[in-house]
Amino acid sequence: MKIICIGRNYTEHIAELKNERPQEPVIFLKPDSAILLKKMPFFIPPFSQDVHYEVELLVRINKIGKHIQQKFAHKYYDEIGLGIDFTARDLQQKLKEKGLPWEKAKAFDGSAVIGEKWLKKTHFQDLNNISFSLEKNGEAVQSGTTSHMLWKIDEIIEYISQYFTLKIGDIIFTGTPAGVGPVAINDTLTGFIEDKQIFSIQVK
Repeated sequence: MKIICIGRNYTEHIAELKNERPQEPVIFLKPDSAILLKKMPFFIPPFSQDVHYEVELLVRINKIGKHIQQKFAHKYYDEIGLGIDFTARDLQQKLKEKGLPWEKAKAFDGSAVIGEKWLKKTHFQDLNNISFSLEKNGEAVQSGTTSHMLWKIDEIIEYISQYFTLKIGDIIFTGTPAGVGPVAINDTLTGFIEDKQIFSIQVK
């Protein structure tokens, strides 16, 4: 399986990082070794002094597809999840300044939290209006809704499938809203889709 991430998909997050608004989705990948193992804490890597949380809605692919048209994209997933794209912000900034790929800052071991709970998409009245949030130590730090996405889920699937064959079990991180920030040792991060808790992890 592969993890496909969409960057800069929420206007307010683009603004908070002073990035340029893209004309098309920004894509990067994480290897399967980036997945944080179940019931394990997230360990801040020694190569970064500024690791940030980025909560994101997830989509899990359930059939193989290539060159998927947007009108058929809904047939390629039936579950919605939640996760964190951990980012070594200081390292990412150095890479961006040099025009280099982000992978060292985005795809390191343990950088992808994937909540164990997945919700059937039939649970939602409108996939383009799903709310989700992240708490740090019991305080709300991020909240978003898919209605604020620059590119909605089906548009993302259409776009990705032009370049990569989607396979069963692939997971798409659909982008993060505003409110990203640093983590510290002993933090607790808890993610919610609407009123349902999807994950809770410790930072070490």
